[in-house]
Amino acid sequence: MFECGGNQMSTRYQECVDECLACMKACNFCFNACLIDDHMEPFAHCIHLTKDCADICSFVAKALSSQTNFKNQLCQVCAEICRVCSVECMKHAHTYQHCLRCAQACESCAIACDKVLEVYWFVSDEFLNKRDIRD
Repeated sequence: MFECGGNQMSTRYQECVDECLACMKACNFCFNACLIDDHMEPFAHCIHLTKDCADICSFVAKALSSQTNFKNQLCQVCAEICRVCSVECMKHAHTYQHCLRCAQACESCAIACDKVLEVYWFVSDEFLNKRDIRD
């Protein structure tokens, strides 16, 4: 694990893991609720996105928990997918509470992923600046 940044990084990773798991649950609930709707055709895109989002969130939570070396790449992809899913779910949020909850969970997860990236880039820039001074 990349240890620069100490507790700040560990806390942000744990927050990201927690948000990813919450998002996965909300997406799976939304996915299942849309599938059983009598008029599911308007939800086809939403159904696919919530499934993709749940899958990536689950994977990112697992990868961060096992201290992957690809934290920044995974969090970047996860944030992007969560934002796309959030936008799609918001299209149905006025009618379905589960879509609103899913959209909110997706946005919270995207923000948590962004925070991991902020710490990563801050620590990387700090490391590079120190390296440049020594060279």
